[in-house]
Amino acid sequence: MAPDRELVIGDIPSDVAGVLQALGAAGHEAVLVGGCVRDSLLGVAIADWDAATSARPQEVAELFGQATWENRFGTVTVHGTPDVEVTSYRAESAYRDLRRPDDVRFGVSLADDLARRDFTINAMAWLPLDLPHGRGRLIDSFDGQADLDARILRAVGDPRQRFAEDALRLVRAARLAGRFDLDIEPATRAAIVEMAPGAASVSGERLGDELLRMLGDPVPSRAVGWLERLGLLVVILPELAALRGVAQHKRVAGDALDHTLRAVDVAPPDGPRDLRLATLLHDLGKATTGRDGHFLGHAAVGAGLAGDVLRRLRFGRERADRIIAVIEHHMYDYRPEWTDAAVRRFIRRTHRTDRELLFALRRADAV
Repeated sequence: MAPDRELVIGDIPSDVAGVLQALGAAGHEAVLVGGCVRDSLLGVAIADWDAATSARPQEVAELFGQATWENRFGTVTVHGTPDVEVTSYRAESAYRDLRRPDDVRFGVSLADDLARRDFTINAMAWLPLDLPHGRGRLIDSFDGQADLDARILRAVGDPRQRFAEDALRLVRAARLAGRFDLDIEPATRAAIVEMAPGAASVSGERLGDELLRMLGDPVPSRAVGWLERLGLLVVILPELAALRGVAQHKRVAGDALDHTLRAVDVAPPDGPRDLRLATLLHDLGKATTGRDGHFLGHAAVGAGLAGDVLRRLRFGRERADRIIAVIEHHMYDYRPEWTDAAVRRFIRRTHRTDRELLFALRRADAV
């Protein structure tokens, strides 16, 4: 257990500071917790601001009239710029189905609250001492900063218990290890490999959200690579896992999965919406259409498989249809000698296709 020390968090948004001040003025302990503390220590931009408090959910909701709240899990979202998620200190009983706790208890201490969090790097809190100047005390009961410094991802306490509490944490481990280029501590890694089949119990919506977070990272292939090494990829994206070992003739060595992950990495994150998702799924048809180094019809087959994935992960129909269409047409064979008539035929053939997304996918595929 690391001793508490002073930590300065600069540029705390006024709405975030206001939430902490209001809770403190009402006689409640309030801290920043989780990812915002971790990201501050890493020196990266803080995307989400999360607070935890000794106040009970109803007390928080009554304090902030514009808030929406979820009583069962103790989370109150206080709307502002940015929104702040305020969670009451809580402890949880055993989980019956790897998704929902049998019971949630409020009125516990900050130490109890941190002990039920997933990984040490997310189990740190910041207690404000001088909000206007960003001064506060870092509470690091599980040596999260030491693990950050050592580039290690480690579960809090017993890793099997942490993953039994919520199977999404299995997938989140791959995302965090990929995003921050961490190694996974051996006992934590062994528990994930053992319990990987449990990821099938996670809802499609939650898996889809984790996948999009991975694809938003600078190098998405690192997280997907961890999914594969941990035995999770075959559980949550078996269509993608099936590309491993599918040989293809490319200028750069590797199989169809290697090619797909390289294409995802070069697809610009600020490109058309869902570019990286479409790129991740664009070659699924190669697993079953390979003949003598060619993949005749793989675009159409892959479009069907991508549709299965997108429906399973509960992406909306309009969004799924747009991605399916660009995958179906991504093998268009443009040549400089095309006539105006050939261009017009292409326009007619793709008139229901998001061509900006189509061309961006093709560029990533070619690069």
